Amino acid sequence: MTTAAPARDAVDPALEGVRPLGDRTLAVWLLVLGAVGFAASFTLSVERYLSLVEPGHVASCSLNVFVDCGAAMGSWQGRLLGFPNPYLGVAAFAVVVTTAVLWLTGYRPPRWYRLALLTGTVLGELLVVFLMYTSFHQLVSLCLYCMAVWVVMWPLLWLQVEHALQTRALPAPAGLVRALVGSRVIVLVVGYAVPTGWLLLTMGPYLVRSF
Repeated sequence: MTTAAPARDAVDPALEGVRPLGDRTLAVWLLVLGAVGFAASFTLSVERYLSLVEPGHVASCSLNVFVDCGAAMGSWQGRLLGFPNPYLGVAAFAVVVTTAVLWLTGYRPPRWYRLALLTGTVLGELLVVFLMYTSFHQLVSLCLYCMAVWVVMWPLLWLQVEHALQTRALPAPAGLVRALVGSRVIVLVVGYAVPTGWLLLTMGPYLVRSF
């Protein structure tokens, strides 16, 4: 007598003719993006620690007055929860990497867990947008390690949204699901183009003069 395999979320029939995002593909992306985010957050955490124990320490990502991690680390926006933001990134991206590794070994997280991870990623992206605004308009300074986190957050969010839509973990009209899943590359490109344009419009002249 054999035991039936656990049921998996069905892929929406409306996706016929559209290439869906497979479980393994998503897990690989989570692993890569999570690892990059973890490395950037960990490095920034080390820089923050060194700046506390060595008052004259110059961060490795501080190139000039407009590309300076010190400004972000020393601001109140850099410790929104009472401790440096990079510590939050270290913990959050560790969860992403762990989830990816488990998924690649054959364990598929349940729906509630995937939605919880997606919710956390949405909150993370909102924090990124806030920090972009702070960097572009208030500090007028860029943090390279912070920007590495910004870069990975958008695909980390969108790929999870796409997977949740196509497996019906997030309910949506069939036509909308098909349009979004079929426009994966376009959505990702637009998601990068908007903040890049925002950056160039607000800080472009300063960056040009700084080099």
